[in-house]
Amino acid sequence: MSECGSKGCGCSTVVVPNPKPNIVEAALPQVRYRIENMDCPTEEALIRDKLGKVQGVSSLEFNLVQRTLGVSHQLASLRPIEDALSAIGMRAVRMDEKAAQQSTWLSIQQMDCPTEEALIRGKLAGVPGVANLEFNLVQRRLHVAHTPDALPNVLAALKSLGFDAEVRTSSAPSAAEAQAPARTNWWPLAVSGVTATLAEVVYWLNGGNHWVVVALAVVAILTGGLTTYKKGWIALRNRNLNMNALMSIAVTGAMLIGHWPEAAMVMVLFALAEVIEAKSLDRARNAIRGLMDLAPDTALVQQADGSWAAVDANAVPVGSRVRVKPGERIALDGLIVEGRSSVNQAPITGESLPVDKAEGDSVFAGTINGEGSFEFRVTAAASASTLARIIHAVEAAQGSRAPTQRFVDQFARLYTPIVFAVALAVALVPPLVFGVPWLDWIYKALVLLVIACPCALVISTPVSIVSGLAAAARHGILIKGGVYLEEGHKLKWLALDKTGTITHGKPAQTDFAAWGNADPDASRLLAASLAARSDHPVSLAVARAAVNDGLTPRDVADFAALPGRGVRGDINGQIYHLGNHRLVEELGMCSPDLESRVSALEAEGKTVVMLTGQEGVRALFAVADTVKDSSRQAIAELHRLGIKAIMLTGDNPHTAAAIASQVGIDRSRGNLLPEDKLHEVERLSADGKTGMVGDGINDAPALARADIGFAMGAAGTDTAIETADVALMDDDLRKLPTFVRLSSATASVLKQNIALALGIKAVFLILTFTGQATMWMAVFADMGASLLVVGNGLRLLRR
Repeated sequence: MSECGSKGCGCSTVVVPNPKPNIVEAALPQVRYRIENMDCPTEEALIRDKLGKVQGVSSLEFNLVQRTLGVSHQLASLRPIEDALSAIGMRAVRMDEKAAQQSTWLSIQQMDCPTEEALIRGKLAGVPGVANLEFNLVQRRLHVAHTPDALPNVLAALKSLGFDAEVRTSSAPSAAEAQAPARTNWWPLAVSGVTATLAEVVYWLNGGNHWVVVALAVVAILTGGLTTYKKGWIALRNRNLNMNALMSIAVTGAMLIGHWPEAAMVMVLFALAEVIEAKSLDRARNAIRGLMDLAPDTALVQQADGSWAAVDANAVPVGSRVRVKPGERIALDGLIVEGRSSVNQAPITGESLPVDKAEGDSVFAGTINGEGSFEFRVTAAASASTLARIIHAVEAAQGSRAPTQRFVDQFARLYTPIVFAVALAVALVPPLVFGVPWLDWIYKALVLLVIACPCALVISTPVSIVSGLAAAARHGILIKGGVYLEEGHKLKWLALDKTGTITHGKPAQTDFAAWGNADPDASRLLAASLAARSDHPVSLAVARAAVNDGLTPRDVADFAALPGRGVRGDINGQIYHLGNHRLVEELGMCSPDLESRVSALEAEGKTVVMLTGQEGVRALFAVADTVKDSSRQAIAELHRLGIKAIMLTGDNPHTAAAIASQVGIDRSRGNLLPEDKLHEVERLSADGKTGMVGDGINDAPALARADIGFAMGAAGTDTAIETADVALMDDDLRKLPTFVRLSSATASVLKQNIALALGIKAVFLILTFTGQATMWMAVFADMGASLLVVGNGLRLLRR
C-alpha cells in the first residue's frame, strides 16, 4: 500500500466530473476497471489528472476500498484510457475481462533478487494478455493473471531471459521450494579467486601488464564471470540496465583499457558477493520453510477395519479419526473425541504455556502434544489447516508493496539511468571539451557504472519486511501486508470491543449476599437449583459458582422461565423466584435499602439477580464478565508506547465505564450498535491513525474502516485469518504492544538500510570524481552494502 493505506483514507465511491460541456452522462457508455495498485487518494489524484487530459473521457467514479474505477466516455476504442493508465504504472484490468482471466503460479528458482524481478517485469509488460504480476522473491514465486491463451507466451518470454519456470496448480509450496537450498558449486569461484590474485601478484612483480597477467585475468573472468556475462547480455538485449549488464560493461571496459588484474578482481568480488547474498536471503526463505516444517508429514489414522496406520497427512480426508501419542507433533486440525492432554500451542498462537485439552476442544496442526494421549476428528484438510492458512497469508503478504518499498522501487527506476547517463558524460565530455586523457576519464566512468545499480537499496526492503512478518508469525501475530507492519507504530488510537476482547466473554459470579435473616447456604442452594434449569448466561454463572463450591442442585418442579425477568420453580412445596430488579418490583418486594444495594452493584458494571421466597428477598447475586489480567498489562504497555485506548461496546454505559476504569482505558462508549462503532472509529481517525480490535461480526464495519483491523482469537477461524489486517491467534491483548514494537523496529531498520545504502553510494560518487575510488573498491563497497542491509534486515528474525 501507499503511505496512507486504503482503509485509512475514508475511501468511498467518489464521482469526479470532467469539465467537458454538453455531455449527457446517463447516455454515455461506461467501462469499469479493477486496479490492484490503486490504494488511496494519492493514486486517485494521479489517475484523475492523467485521464482528465484524455479527450472523450467524461467522468470518473472511484471506489478505493474495492480498488475499482468507472470511466464514462465517448471513445470508439478504450486504448487511450488503458495506455494512459499504463503510462502511470496502474495495473488496470477490465471487469468484464477479469471473469475470463486465469491465474497461474510460477516457481522460478533462478529469480533471486530485485535484479531478476525488474528484468521479468519489463519483459512481461509487453506480452499481450498479461493483466497483473505479483512477485515473491523470498519464495522465488511469480503469480500471473492472464487471458487463457497468454500462458505459452509468458513461458516463452521467461525462457528467452534464461529462466526455467515451473507451472503450479496452486500457491502451495512446490517440492523444489520445500526442499533445502541447493549446494553451491564453489570450485569455479575458488579457481577464479586464485587466478585473479595471481594476476595482481604478477602485475605487481612485473611492474605492469604481461601476457601471464592477461592469461590469468582471462581465466579468472571466464571461470567466475560467465554467468554474469550471460545475464548481462540478456539484460542488454532487453534494454535493461541491471547489475549484471552494468558489471559486464565495466569489466569489459576495464579489459579494453588494459586494467586486466582489476577487471578480474572486480568479477571475482562480484561473483563472491552474489553467492554470499544468496546465502543470506536463504535465511529469510528458511523462516517461512520453518513454518512449513512444523507439521509432521504423516498421521496415525484409524482404518475401516479399526486398525491404525501411518498415512501421508496430505491424503487424510476430513472426518478421519487420528491418534496422537505423547510428545508428538499434531499433523492436522481437529476436535478431540477421546482422551485429554496438555498441548504446546506456541507455534500457532505464541502462548508461552501449554493449554489443557479435553473432549470437544480444538487442536491445530503444528502444535506439540504433552504427556497425555488423545484421538481427534479431522476438521480440515492439510492444505486448509490453520497452519497452512498462516503460511499462505505470510507468503501473500510478502508480495505486497509497503510504502517504503514503493518509494525505493520508484527511486531505483530513476537512479540507474541517471547514473549511467552521468557515466557516459564523464567518459566523453572532459576529453572532448578539455582535452584531458581519455583513459583516466573512461576509468572513472567505469567506476561509476559499478556503483550505478541500487541493488543494496532495492533488496533491503523486502528482506526486512519478510523478516518482520516471520518474526510476528512466531509470536502468534499474523500480519497481512507489509504496509500494516510498517505503519503500525504510527497508531494514535486503538478502539477495542469489550466482550471476549478485554473481558473473558464468560460471565462469572462476583458477589453474593444473604438478605434479611435468610440462611446463606440454603439461599445459595435454592438459587443454584433454579439457575441450573436455565440457559441464560447469568443463571449459568450462578449455577456454576455453586457447583464449584460443592453444592448439588435440588429437583425443581413446575419450572418456568419468565422472559425479561428471570425464572420460577417449586422446591419442596414452596415457590421461589430468581430474577432481576424488574421481577422483584413486580412481586412487590423492593425496599429503599435493597434499591440502594442493587444500584451500588450495577454502578460497578455488574448484573444483579435476586432470590425471593414467600417471606421476601432472600439473597442477592452479582454477575459480571471478568477482565483478563493480560488486558490491564496490554493497555499499560500501549500507553507507554504513546497509544490511547477507547472501549466501544453494546453494553450499558455503567458497565462500560466500570470495565474501562479497571483496565485503565482512556475513554469508553456504551449502548453502541455496529454502525455507532463505525462512526466512533471515523471520528478517531481524524486525530491520527486508528486501529480497531474485535472478535465478532458486529465489529466488522469498524474493523474495515480502521487503518488497521485486529482480529482476536483467530486460530482455527477462516474468516478472521482471511479478512483481518492483523490476526492475533489467541485472545491475549499483550500481542498488540508486541506488534507495535515490531512495527517500530521494522520501520527503524528500513530507515537504517536506506541511509546505509544511499550513504555508501554518495561517498563513492564523491571518491570517483576526486580520483580516489577504484573499480574493485567500488564493487566491494556496492556488494558489501547489499550484505550489510540484508544482515541488518535479518536482525528482525531474532526479535
